[in-house]
Amino acid sequence: MFKSSLILNKKCLYLVDLAVYSQIAFFMNGDKIETAEPRKLYPYQEQAVNNIFNRLVELPPNANLLFQLPTGGGKTIIFSEIAKRYIQQFGRKVLILTHRIELGKQTSDVLAEVGISNKVINSEVKQLPHQSEYQSFTALVETLNNRLQENDQFLEDIGLVIVDEAHNNSFRKIFHYFNDVNILGVTATPLSSNKKLPLYQTYSALIVGESISNLIEQGFLCEGQTYSYDVNLSSLRVGNNGEFTVGSHEVLYTQAIMQSKLIEAYEEMGKGTKTLIFNAGILTSRAVYETFKKKGYPVRHLDSTFSDKDRAETLEWFRNTKDGVLTSVSILTTGFDEPEVETIILNRATKSLTLYHQMIGRGSRILPTKKTFKIIDLGNNSRRFNLWQYPIDWKHVFAAPHLYLEHRYKDEWNYELENDYDMPPEIKERFLNSSAEAFIVKDRYTMALRKGHKPQTVLDQSLEDHFARIKDNAADFDEALELFNLLGEEMKYRVRQYGKCINSTNNHTDWQCQTYASKLRRRLMTYYAE
Repeated sequence: MFKSSLILNKKCLYLVDLAVYSQIAFFMNGDKIETAEPRKLYPYQEQAVNNIFNRLVELPPNANLLFQLPTGGGKTIIFSEIAKRYIQQFGRKVLILTHRIELGKQTSDVLAEVGISNKVINSEVKQLPHQSEYQSFTALVETLNNRLQENDQFLEDIGLVIVDEAHNNSFRKIFHYFNDVNILGVTATPLSSNKKLPLYQTYSALIVGESISNLIEQGFLCEGQTYSYDVNLSSLRVGNNGEFTVGSHEVLYTQAIMQSKLIEAYEEMGKGTKTLIFNAGILTSRAVYETFKKKGYPVRHLDSTFSDKDRAETLEWFRNTKDGVLTSVSILTTGFDEPEVETIILNRATKSLTLYHQMIGRGSRILPTKKTFKIIDLGNNSRRFNLWQYPIDWKHVFAAPHLYLEHRYKDEWNYELENDYDMPPEIKERFLNSSAEAFIVKDRYTMALRKGHKPQTVLDQSLEDHFARIKDNAADFDEALELFNLLGEEMKYRVRQYGKCINSTNNHTDWQCQTYASKLRRRLMTYYAE
């Protein structure tokens, strides 16, 4: 084990993300919320707002900006103020895009704080006949994409589109609906979640905000002290998305030796503190829960299968338990803030710089009695990315992401680089009514040949599997279409794996991808029409 940390001697100031812990009273009136008193920006936030807005004023239509600020710096506060100034100066409306329900709710609350009448576009909003009464719209990207596919004039008079968590590539699919507008992306890590789609293809320039170290020095973030325990990761496999697969994580991190290492690290560095543990899979998190429970520690487990009620109850327990331990599966990386968290345990490895910063950022919130927090690393992550507070040349990362990725730390052990499709947790949670049984194209192909069936039966079986999963989780065709879009990457992956089995050409595989999607869409239309 080695310890790395920087020491903060200044008196810490109290900063809580007002997107979650606002002290301002709201008055509800339909979809609009009126605020009693606007919040004053911190100096670095005011400077960021001025810099960004001045650049937006100078930009021609269809020119886009990207803004970077660390987790905990108040990105939502900043872009809400920019939205307010834009509406006042240009008299046009602003659209804010998010990819998670929690972020959408928080954004809507902050817009209300600055006095903007906002409409949340969720699955229940099918039409917007009276748009003149709203100054802004907040929407989940998948929901809005469905509405725009049905009616490309669904929203009127949008002049500025703001994209929260802009490193996520799911937003690109709807940009073509908004011509002659400016797009402002905001993120803590301007590194695309898909290395084949670098952010410089969408955004013409990057504005860099305050660094983590500067926010710590000024007393706006806590100092992170990193304790790293070496872990042999040679058994981990890498999926087609470039990330370690959940399955190989489960095999490694549920082993008794890893559970013992986790307990040892907690007892040595985090015992008695409010602790948040991040795992890659549900099996691992449940194993962690059982291990801590047997030791007599106050512990709860949380994953995406929990109902809203159970999730709220678990989080309330965590907030009210001074030395509570909450083990989870990456669902608390965004949209969750508990300033009293004193220890973050990375009980997993990741190749995602964004995820690395999101997990650690859950412990960086500052309190009068909290000047530092601990980071226990059980996945060699601090070696891969350097310390959380280590300076990063974000402009270099933005301009040449491939060079950054190539020069990143590589683990000593060679990985078995087999490409597996690993569905993101936020998509998995939309298919909870379906069987979790894996569909392995290569195994199905081998079985088909043994039984003397035509190879095409593999794609037929795959299509039937996708149809059943959508049918079991969609209440109507609108929701079915949304789930269909979420399965897009998995569908392409399966068809390409099939193409490898039959030695298909790239053109033929592309044609099969289109045919597969068309067949599934027609099948869904017929089913819901009946």
